[in-house]
Amino acid sequence: MKNDLKSFIRFLSEERGLAQNTLDSYERDLQQYIHFLEQSDVHSLKDSGKVSISSYLLKLKQMGRATATLSRNMVSIRSFYQYMVKERMLENDPSMHMETPKLEKRVPKVLSVSEMERLLESPPTSTPNGMRDKAMLEVLYATGIRVSELVSLDVDSVDLTVGFIRCVGKAKERIVPLGSIASQYVAEYIEKMRPKLLKKSKDEEALFINHLGTRMTRQGFWKIIKRYAVESDIQMEITPHTLRHSFAAHLLENGADLRSVQEMLGHADISTTQIYTQVGRGKMKDVYNRTHPRAGIK
Repeated sequence: MKNDLKSFIRFLSEERGLAQNTLDSYERDLQQYIHFLEQSDVHSLKDSGKVSISSYLLKLKQMGRATATLSRNMVSIRSFYQYMVKERMLENDPSMHMETPKLEKRVPKVLSVSEMERLLESPPTSTPNGMRDKAMLEVLYATGIRVSELVSLDVDSVDLTVGFIRCVGKAKERIVPLGSIASQYVAEYIEKMRPKLLKKSKDEEALFINHLGTRMTRQGFWKIIKRYAVESDIQMEITPHTLRHSFAAHLLENGADLRSVQEMLGHADISTTQIYTQVGRGKMKDVYNRTHPRAGIK
């Protein structure tokens, strides 16, 4: 089964062109599923079936895993079986007709405009690391790109003259407006501070450089944003994705059309983008309750 998994991951990489983060997710999910099968004395996918899949998902649920985790695992398992059938290594797909655990569409948590401004003002632009952090935060909020897309940017991914960036997310390339303020800080970072971070790695193509002189990692930026959130006295728990949520919500609050926001975020389905409209509705209800004379009457 482990050899089958290696073959499947290679297929996803070479034929489907999936991003490394996605490949890692598939591999991790399926390694755990295979381990479960082996512990259940099932040593071949031919001997597995609907009962095996259901038992595994039940175990994950009993372990307290979120519905999103169960749903993702089901997608991974189904894709694996479909591949095995396609390659004629299995006759039947036991996951066929099995329901994927339904996800609850939660309203994303976003920063207020004032919180966002405090966060963006927190890095000290007089130091190489501070200017880099400032530029990264400005780009993330100005474009709404994913953190994986942010750290994957190269110097030539940015067109500061026109004010656009070119990023690749989930195997699709898109062009996103950068904005004048973010462009200004990226330009200053490239001209003044990036050379100081490069050290000996003069040929490094990455736009954002860590203390080793190499490409910034997602984990590295995660720590950076956590630190600035504390320094900015932001009470809610935030992640790099919070800036993506805030970018979308703030655009829609200020009159941007849903289709344009969908394209900037790189969502394949507009229903994914529509979740951000609920943020505005929640704020509207709060304003109504606070200001309407009869809002409190039952």
